[in-house]
Amino acid sequence: MNVHPEPGSALSPQPELSIVVPLFNEEESLPLLVQRLLEALRPLARSFELVLVDDGSSDRTASVLRQLAATTPELVAVLLRRNYGQTPAMSAGFDVSRGRVIITLDGDLQNDPADIPMLLEQLEQGFDLVSGWRHQRQDNAVSRLLPSKIANRLIARVTGVQLHDYGCSLKAYRRELVEDMNLYGELHRFLPALAYIEGARISEVKVNHNARQFGQSKYGIDRTFRVLMDLLTVWFMKRFLTRPMYVFGFGGLVGIAIGSLLGAYLLVEKLMGAEIGNRPLLLVAVLALIAGVQLFCFGLLAELQMRTYHESQGRPIYRVRETLRGGLTGAG
Repeated sequence: MNVHPEPGSALSPQPELSIVVPLFNEEESLPLLVQRLLEALRPLARSFELVLVDDGSSDRTASVLRQLAATTPELVAVLLRRNYGQTPAMSAGFDVSRGRVIITLDGDLQNDPADIPMLLEQLEQGFDLVSGWRHQRQDNAVSRLLPSKIANRLIARVTGVQLHDYGCSLKAYRRELVEDMNLYGELHRFLPALAYIEGARISEVKVNHNARQFGQSKYGIDRTFRVLMDLLTVWFMKRFLTRPMYVFGFGGLVGIAIGSLLGAYLLVEKLMGAEIGNRPLLLVAVLALIAGVQLFCFGLLAELQMRTYHESQGRPIYRVRETLRGGLTGAG
């Protein structure tokens, strides 16, 4: 399926809303999902599109999508070649979508499409991102709820974005915010933190959460380790994205200083006739010097990489929310 129009082909006017839903083995829930989305969105009297992304499902999800696309004019089906994961599937949906506001949710019917108007109302209060909060989750207390609470508190502490529920996929974004962010790994969970780095205004609203009706959860214990690694990435991006030398260079200078002091002390001992060849302190001094020089050089390379990253993409190191210009007045 071609997700990009051929050159010169006509596109319908830009819709106000794009609903992006990544799907993986959701053939049973898909028809009901589309029905509930249409029931929630059509009464709003706003133009919208449903961007449903099949992430290489092994069941009949792709076939059901084709059938629904033939009968639902608002539906845009994106079929990925294989299973890439939720973050790449969501990124593909962002790239294909055209709406001025983008709303994401899961395809397993646990998010309630009826909550979408509430997110839009909050977004219109001047926020750039509105995140759902599943305050009454219908999940297993031990395998899902407890790890989620621990993860949410850890993520909020590390990123500085105080949300109750980072894992809720039901979110609303302004388009310009999404266009500023690149997604990798499991970073879809950290979109509020990435948006915060870009200077976004973020809000949270309580939303409904339903028990899973079909199939089983796709999340395993291995996802926890991937999330932890991505959390470290987000923390580094938040603190040192435009100044990596601050972290590597500082560590390098500390290592060089320690190695130099220890080396000077051992040199004095040597000049006084002491035997230092077999002392562990000599090895510590050499290792500290080598590690310090390596960290400092790594910081320089990171600085060059950072400058290449921003300059090659034309990415500014700042974001302007708005520009106000005073009107010129004069006597007529």
